Amino acid sequence: MQTWEKVHPLTGEVVSKYKYLEGHPRQYRFDAKEGVFNINGVEKIGRTLTFQPLAWRIFRDNILNMGTKNWAEIFFIDAQNCVSAVLFHGYSVDNIFRLIEPLYYDDKTLADVVITATAEKKENNKIQPKGTYYIGSFSYQFGDPEHSRELKGFAESRRLFRQETLTDVADVKTSHNFYNPFAEGNNGEDETALLTK
Repeated sequence: MQTWEKVHPLTGEVVSKYKYLEGHPRQYRFDAKEGVFNINGVEKIGRTLTFQPLAWRIFRDNILNMGTKNWAEIFFIDAQNCVSAVLFHGYSVDNIFRLIEPLYYDDKTLADVVITATAEKKENNKIQPKGTYYIGSFSYQFGDPEHSRELKGFAESRRLFRQETLTDVADVKTSHNFYNPFAEGNNGEDETALLTK
């Protein structure tokens, strides 16, 4: 039995202690207009979000009817043990790269750290009346090594992706433990099924 598995009390079956419906992680959103994080666009959870990445990709694409932008999509386990995903775009993505660089030189990745994302207020004085918006700023602490190993093992045993952000034209800058059905050489039937479910 793996460290991320448990025995179901009723059936005796070995199951994952983390919930994941393939291609459909729980959606956390960063509202850059209001400066808050929420779940599914409904349940507000505040100006900060703390998580330990399982998988990620940084890419450029036209998704969610928002035009072509730089995006960072990060998968993590939330407090209810659900595989979840959060998206950042624009300047927030630049800030994530600022985390990756020093970690890389220390032979670490985002999967080794617990990140706190904070909504940081910005002002656009070029327009009248001036506009306010928020970008994600990020800090981190190293995660517990044993827990990090467990999360890495779990991530490697799953196909982590979010169906509605998947296209076959994304320009991926970097990714880790991210599963892309388009790139994995699946036959056309599997790809079609994934995208039409």
